[in-house]
Amino acid sequence: MSTCPTQDIRHLTMQLNSLLEQARAGSTMTAIADGLQAALETLSAVATHDELTGALNRRGLMQKLDAELDRAKRTGHPFSFAVIAIDQFHALNRQYGSEQGNRILENLAQAVLALIRTLDSFGRIGDNEFALILPTTWLDQSDKAITRLTKAVADLNWDDIAPGLAVTFSSGLTTNFAGDTAEQMMRRASEALALAKVQGPGSSAQLEAALPDFDPDML
Repeated sequence: MSTCPTQDIRHLTMQLNSLLEQARAGSTMTAIADGLQAALETLSAVATHDELTGALNRRGLMQKLDAELDRAKRTGHPFSFAVIAIDQFHALNRQYGSEQGNRILENLAQAVLALIRTLDSFGRIGDNEFALILPTTWLDQSDKAITRLTKAVADLNWDDIAPGLAVTFSSGLTTNFAGDTAEQMMRRASEALALAKVQGPGSSAQLEAALPDFDPDML
């Protein structure tokens, strides 16, 4: 689910000003408490979403990843995690300017947000990097999902930024492993992304956690 932090901040300011007026006018505590609850929900959206793209920010994404790891430990269900990066983004930024670079980020984010499932989580974790959490999804299934997203981005019309412009992204995929932390999954997916970049623009690579060393004394 996307949001617009800039609009949310304006809305939050209006909510708080309204609550102040209600308090001064002697409104009931129940009415003020309801207003504060709504304001807290707005504040949470602002704190966890990227202002430019409306996707989750790094903090919000890591919170979702921690929650998904906890759920996987309880249920035993697998999930996939992907880090994606726009290919040659810094070169595009230099060629077309930062304003157009921002539009590329926005367009890609909105294309992904429009295609993913409601249970998936998508966020911006770096300058030109995003991450995607795919609950109850094996690596082969997540690879198919990434293929769909790759095609959707490739099919976008970028002519309003530059005639003939084509934008692609590379992706690194991993799946959860017993004892994983959010940081470990992020690192593993980033390593997979580095492998994908070596293959060339638009590529995808997978990396699973290494199995523990075999100890014959345990037999």
